[in-house]
Amino acid sequence: MTATTASPRTPLWWARTGVRAWTCAPVPRDVRAFHAALPGYAPTPLTELPFLAAELGVGRVFVKDESSRLGLPAFKALGAFWAVHRVLAERARSGQETGPVTLVTATDGNHGRALARAARLRGQHAHVLVPEGVHPRAVEAIVAEQARVTEVPGPYDEAVRRAARAATAPDTVLVQDTAWPGYEQVPAWIVEGYTTLCAEIDEQLTAEGIAGPDLVAVPVGVGSLAQAVVTHYRGSATDSSPALLSVEPDSAACVLESLAAGKPVTVTTGGTSMAGLNCGTPSSLAWPSLHGGLDAAVAVSDAESARAANRLATLGVPSGPCGAAALAGVRTALTCAGGEERRRALGLGDRSVVVLLSTEGPAANPYAEAAADR
Repeated sequence: MTATTASPRTPLWWARTGVRAWTCAPVPRDVRAFHAALPGYAPTPLTELPFLAAELGVGRVFVKDESSRLGLPAFKALGAFWAVHRVLAERARSGQETGPVTLVTATDGNHGRALARAARLRGQHAHVLVPEGVHPRAVEAIVAEQARVTEVPGPYDEAVRRAARAATAPDTVLVQDTAWPGYEQVPAWIVEGYTTLCAEIDEQLTAEGIAGPDLVAVPVGVGSLAQAVVTHYRGSATDSSPALLSVEPDSAACVLESLAAGKPVTVTTGGTSMAGLNCGTPSSLAWPSLHGGLDAAVAVSDAESARAANRLATLGVPSGPCGAAALAGVRTALTCAGGEERRRALGLGDRSVVVLLSTEGPAANPYAEAAADR
């Protein structure tokens, strides 16, 4: 395996071989059925972009467009809605009072808004803590979902710590999308919720006559979505075994640095337009799956993400900085100096099928508008 230092010519990169033999337990089957029964549910588009395929030197490129998911501009609703459903069901099953509770979380934006929406629709309360650097309009969108918002003078990890403390109050439940020892059940439900996205991709590729992707590129914060992707494609009930590439901001590459170290590490984060990926510590629940199932990891700059978002927009796919990170990461891996070696590490050829997870639309992250104006 290799890790290199970031520079304009040599990207921050990690890779290894032999990972596709790693397997894990499959996803519960009732997750997709739950989402399919929700009002307003529809699979999000899987858009083919031949121009990108030509630019990247592969056979076909598809973008999973999460700019509108259950009425919200990001994929996070899949995890939040399923987790709230499971939390309330478990409370009812255990005989706890069925009156409204307060669902507490920390967020860089999208998860908090999704949780606030789920709480409102289920007649519950929400308390959302946001760290420094979250755009005021993202905060306003959470408030508009009737949530109480507390702004934390510190980074994301500090907001998570404060959310955990706030959730010790009576009639509160922590619904956090990152895990740590002793807090893993709810994050596991959130990860299960995200796998509906992958199930849709399978069906959509099958409709195109494609057995499965050769590479899936996924933006990464604490790693929960990447865990869902790994679980889906490395699950014992799944035949397809593509290469899996994680993409992070170069100012918050906690998963890449952890993979290079062979153990979870915490990194000091900096400011980034990829606000939803600005996380310094991998989820403890996600880590075994990331360590076992990811083929490679790459970090990208804000400028690279902005260029990718602009390119996607010209091709008709609305994407915010976090969502566009997937394209930025694949571009960096395949087209920067040393790209041929990285292409071989990913097992890609001129007929390969690449799927990019565009996890948010521009409306999910007001920084996207500023980037587009540059």
